[in-house]
Amino acid sequence: MSSRLSVLLVTAVLSLVSACSGDPPPEPEIRPVRVLTVDTRVAGQSVSLVGTVQAENEINQSFRIDGRIIERTVNVGDTVRAGQLIARLDSQNEETSLNAARAQLAAARAQFIEADNHFVRMRDLIAENAVSRSQFDQAEANRTAASSQVESAQAQVTLASNRLGYTRLESSASGVVTFQGAEPGEVVAAGRTIVQVAREGARDAVFDVPAAIKDSAPENARITVALTGAPDVRAEGRVREVAPRADAVTGTFRIRIALIDPPAAMRLGTTVTGSMKLTDAAGIEIPAVAVTRSGGRPSVWVVNPADGSVTSRDIGIGSSNPERVVVSSGLDPGDVIVIAGVHALRPGQKVRALGTGK
Repeated sequence: MSSRLSVLLVTAVLSLVSACSGDPPPEPEIRPVRVLTVDTRVAGQSVSLVGTVQAENEINQSFRIDGRIIERTVNVGDTVRAGQLIARLDSQNEETSLNAARAQLAAARAQFIEADNHFVRMRDLIAENAVSRSQFDQAEANRTAASSQVESAQAQVTLASNRLGYTRLESSASGVVTFQGAEPGEVVAAGRTIVQVAREGARDAVFDVPAAIKDSAPENARITVALTGAPDVRAEGRVREVAPRADAVTGTFRIRIALIDPPAAMRLGTTVTGSMKLTDAAGIEIPAVAVTRSGGRPSVWVVNPADGSVTSRDIGIGSSNPERVVVSSGLDPGDVIVIAGVHALRPGQKVRALGTGK
């Protein structure tokens, strides 16, 4: 009897210990989030970008020959007129070459005079049969060669004179100096920019535009350009030039807007803001904070109404700004997406909606 009671007692203790040591399964974590039920709406919107005023044409002024600059007569901000002297090179070598070419020309002319006189004498003598035909032909050939030497020497004088003229750099257009690239005393190569002149007249507003905005712009877009520091100073503009290739660093496209009758306050280099309305199209707008990255692609967390779990879904973005994103693909009207708490979620996570967003 004592043995049987001992066995029963041990069995009861073991059962009790076993029951106490077993942990209950953890309940799934449910995160509170804010959600939004998406809907189709008009996606047309106005965008504003900051740019600068530039001349429609900017001309790089440079020498045609190598040399050492001994004088530059203009600086950045100076107004120049067409034909005005901008800079000079040391012209000693060119002057020497011109004098040598002129000396060769004088010698060639003297030889031609001698050959021409000899030809005239031989022509008179051949008429009297006083000289042979071969002697006359030789005189005629010498006269022709001397004439060619004169033409060659004259060409060398012209070339030397041109090189001497190239030591003076004169402005090819009237405008304002916007850049200077070399200082007096420097030895410069032919073609190096000495100054850059913004031609007088037409002005452009220049903007660097993201690809999404460029592609959403309507044809013949109406663009309003205003001074950033004085929004009441405005001018209308039209697209004059769109860069065919994106910038390698920023990924933006440079667009030049021709300003129509710009006010005087829109001087070169001033900062302006351009406003334009994008093409109206049906789309889905969501808050920008709802967008995350999944595998390098934009995505959102979509809530399953049946069980409250979330899944990541890739989306296509038509256009965006710091506050709103226009979704071109990946969402349908009626989908419920998470708009707050997106970075604390994982696939299959249970969520509890705190409220809806706008």
